[in-house]
Amino acid sequence: MTTHKIFNLIILDESGSMEAIKAATLTGFNEVVQTIQGASQLFPEQLHTVTLVTFNGLGITTRIDNQPAERLTLLTNELFKPNASTPLYDAMGRSLLRLEWLTEKETDYTVLVSILTDGEENASKEFTGLQIQAMIDRLKRRNWSFTYMGANHAVQKMAFSLSIEQSITFQTNEQDMKQLFERERKGRTAFYDKRSKGQSIKDAESNYFEQD
Repeated sequence: MTTHKIFNLIILDESGSMEAIKAATLTGFNEVVQTIQGASQLFPEQLHTVTLVTFNGLGITTRIDNQPAERLTLLTNELFKPNASTPLYDAMGRSLLRLEWLTEKETDYTVLVSILTDGEENASKEFTGLQIQAMIDRLKRRNWSFTYMGANHAVQKMAFSLSIEQSITFQTNEQDMKQLFERERKGRTAFYDKRSKGQSIKDAESNYFEQD
């Protein structure tokens, strides 16, 4: 059986405003991890790894670095401590460049990038929105797919400005977060299924957040 590698990159806002939805975020993220782990049984030809990057004005931290899905530990209160501002572009730029380097010699692979932020970019020093857009445009030509989950800003407009077509707006309360992560997990499973059947990246990501 041919092994198809799937690199799952999750870029998670850890700015101060995330404190209000910390518990729901931890639960939701850990359920996403379990969905990725379950994909190995559903689609045995897929080999999944996970990278988790959290970001705030105090730093951009790789919490999980390209780890095989079956070996993942769950995110805990001690590992996720919301604080400070929102350097979204810097978090994306650093994460995408590192994963691009990790995948440059791969041939049979997919990258699924998921971004979750409850606020607008306000603190980046290394990258601009135009630089991130150009990077995403380049990566989308190489089996990369992107989703954007946002609150408290013009989410669809922001995603569109970064060349990300699959976006969803959520409200920062526990019930809405629960529904968000449920839709994310359904979209993720459908994405893996479509890739397993040989569908293109564009077809696989279509209606990501609108699965039955």
